[in-house]
Amino acid sequence: MLQSSGPHSLAYTHLIVIRHGETAWNRERRLQGQLDIPLNETGQAQARALAAALAGEPIDAVYSSDLGRAMQTAAPLAEVLGLKVRSEPRLRERSYGTLQGRTYAEVAEQLPEDFARWQARVPDYAPPQGESLAQFHDRAVEIALSLSRRHPGERIALVAHGGVLDCLYREATGMTLEAPRQHELLNASINRLRSDSHHLTLAQWGDVTHLEALALDEVDRRVP
Repeated sequence: MLQSSGPHSLAYTHLIVIRHGETAWNRERRLQGQLDIPLNETGQAQARALAAALAGEPIDAVYSSDLGRAMQTAAPLAEVLGLKVRSEPRLRERSYGTLQGRTYAEVAEQLPEDFARWQARVPDYAPPQGESLAQFHDRAVEIALSLSRRHPGERIALVAHGGVLDCLYREATGMTLEAPRQHELLNASINRLRSDSHHLTLAQWGDVTHLEALALDEVDRRVP
C-alpha cells in the first residue's frame, strides 16, 4: 500500500467488491443477465453472514446494482453499518438480450452460434438485443473508477454480479478479455481491490471464510 507522507499524498480508495447471494437461477445454471431475480433462502443467509463479517470494518459507503438480488445482498450490510444503500444501475450484470432466461444447455442447443461466441469470449460479440463483452467491461471499470474518485482514501463496498467481478479482476491483473477464467466468482464473496482513481490493483480475492459452504461459483466455463 502507498504510504502517506502528507496531506497532498495520493491515497488509495479501498474497494470491497461483492457478488450477490445465491438465487434459484444460479442453481439451475440459468442465464440471469439483467432480469430481476430475487435471492433464494441460501442467498438471504449468505447476505446476513456477509454483513456480520464486515460489520467491524470502517466502510464509508455501500453501493449496489439496482437489480433485486444485489440490493437484497447489500441491505443487511448497510443496516449493520448504519448506512443507506446507494443504488447504481451501472453496476448491473451484462445484458445478454434474448439469451436471458435460458439455461446454459438451452442456449447451447437452441442458439449454437451465439453459444460458441459467448463461450469463446469474443470481445465484440453482442447477443441479440444485448451488450458486447467489450462494452460491458468498459462500463464496469468506468463505474468502479468513478466511484473510487468520489471517495478518495476511503473504503467503499460495491455489491454487484459475477460478470462485473470478472471485469474488475481482469482490469486489476492485466488479464485479457479473451483469456479463459481461472479465478472464482463466488456468491457473497469478499473481494478487495485498490484504486488510485485511474487504475485498479488486486489486494485479495474470493474470500468466503464467512460462509458455510453456501457459495456457488458463477458458471463461466464451457458446458461439457
